[in-house]
Amino acid sequence: MRLLIPLLLLFANSVFAADARARLEAFANRLDVLSGEFTQTTSDANGSVQEASQGTLALAAPRQFRWQYEDPFPQLIVADGNNVWIYDEDLEQVTVRNQSTEESQSPLTLLVDLSQLDRDYVVHNLKDRDSLSWLAMVARAEEQSFKRIEIGFDANGPKRMLLEDLLGNRTEWIFSNWQRNPTLAADTFKFTPPEGVDVIGEATAGAEAIPLQ
Repeated sequence: MRLLIPLLLLFANSVFAADARARLEAFANRLDVLSGEFTQTTSDANGSVQEASQGTLALAAPRQFRWQYEDPFPQLIVADGNNVWIYDEDLEQVTVRNQSTEESQSPLTLLVDLSQLDRDYVVHNLKDRDSLSWLAMVARAEEQSFKRIEIGFDANGPKRMLLEDLLGNRTEWIFSNWQRNPTLAADTFKFTPPEGVDVIGEATAGAEAIPLQ
């Protein structure tokens, strides 16, 4: 399960909650653009690893993001503010869909738009573990697309994110090399399908798109 797009109600001693939320708010303060690297591991309900990958990501307030999987299979996911584009290089295929349904429960976008935190989630603080302070978030939406999501923070910001879907499959991300408010290329959050690839879906009118570099 590569595309996020991101619960079980969890309770913990409030002494830990303040620390985890404080770290989130400190990290998101005056943050408009964010970039970093990640490793991702997906396991089934029995704990067997199904896929491991790595890549880079970038976020910009309020609705843009870019996930680029580099290994073992190249895949690019770009949200331009109107549409979400998914480019599978090996398949020579692009899927595009309206962004509103894609990002409505995406937990990472709140890093550059903290107003989403209490508007879209019920937030609970968890007990510290693995030298990290943890938050659990329950989406307020009536229809849930995942069962549980937790974000673990160290002194530098978000370090791990855990997501369990409705079937019990788990995906874990480990983040590194965060860059706060970097200067990104002008086309970071823009996408046009490369010539000759199959395109599934239709872009929303008015979406910005320029050739992929």
